[in-house]
Amino acid sequence: LWVKLLKIPKPQLYAGILIFATVGAYGMRQSSFDLFLLYVIGAVGVVMRRFDFPTAPVVVGMILGPLAEAQLRNAMSIGEGKWTVFIDRPVSVFLIVVIATVLLLPRLMRWYSGRRAV
Repeated sequence: LWVKLLKIPKPQLYAGILIFATVGAYGMRQSSFDLFLLYVIGAVGVVMRRFDFPTAPVVVGMILGPLAEAQLRNAMSIGEGKWTVFIDRPVSVFLIVVIATVLLLPRLMRWYSGRRAV
């Protein structure tokens, strides 16, 4: 059954998906804002696909983002609003340095190799 769905031409398949998504989004709360949000997120997805944007980091970010924000808020409340709670312990300083290295090292290497080639 599912393999036969692949034989449907893509424009008709996409139209069917759009119809079902629209009915589902509107049927949940009868809110036009939900429809607007559905179409905006869909347009962002089309743009991301058009420009070969990797989708895996976006999905991971959308899943882990709220969790990370809640944990940051929790840590700030435990530290009574002081940001120094993140550098008080050697383990947290080590983790911050490792994260900064992982994020910055590839960019620095690319910048250095590009500058060296000139």
